[in-house]
Amino acid sequence: MTPTTTALDRGAGIALWRQIGAAIEAAIKAGEHAPGERLPTEAELAARFRVNRHTIRRAMEELEGRGMVRVEQGRGSFVAEDVLDYPLGPHTRFSDIIRAQNREPAGRLLRLAEIPAEPRIAELLEVRPGSLVVLAERIAMADGRPVALGAHHFPAKRFPRIMALLREDPSITRALAESGVPDYRRRITRITARMPSSEEAEALQQSRSRPVLINEAVNVDSEGRPVDATLTRYAAGRAQLVVES
Repeated sequence: MTPTTTALDRGAGIALWRQIGAAIEAAIKAGEHAPGERLPTEAELAARFRVNRHTIRRAMEELEGRGMVRVEQGRGSFVAEDVLDYPLGPHTRFSDIIRAQNREPAGRLLRLAEIPAEPRIAELLEVRPGSLVVLAERIAMADGRPVALGAHHFPAKRFPRIMALLREDPSITRALAESGVPDYRRRITRITARMPSSEEAEALQQSRSRPVLINEAVNVDSEGRPVDATLTRYAAGRAQLVVES
């Protein structure tokens, strides 16, 4: 878009924010903005269309809701890219899935702590409520953009070294292998959706007006014993979960 002023038809009976949204959408479809490109700021668009920033914000919310743009808190609005397919099967490994789609995986450990198991986590891990578990909260990224926020829970009694291993290397697969579990598989997955908390929206760099997909999963060893109970929140605008049969 050029920085010149764009006139709106204020007598057409069509809300200004709808006209603005249509103009931005037309520019995207015409190829004026590439997928992933940052769009002009609210202030720049408000000056261009001679409206207040609330009107611009309403237009961007509508475009975001339709999947045309993505809004990242503190960074601005971007043209939406193709949604990432994330298969859920017996052996779900984030890095392998991302590389298979010609993208670069990355991850960062946000929190590592030993905590009492909440009743639901205790049930999934088949331990007593209040038993100590190691919580590892990680942000997973594809091409530098957050895709998922995962909270992994490991039974502390069975894996006394896993906290130290994860401090040295955030790879869960390697930490479990070092702990005597060379391979593991997913036993169960439950998928729901809800609106994100402010902390989740900030970590995933998305608007609180867009939902997150919730994936509750249990991984087990070769003998069927739970080794990891995970609650993962996916940015719904960047990933779609594919259940493999």
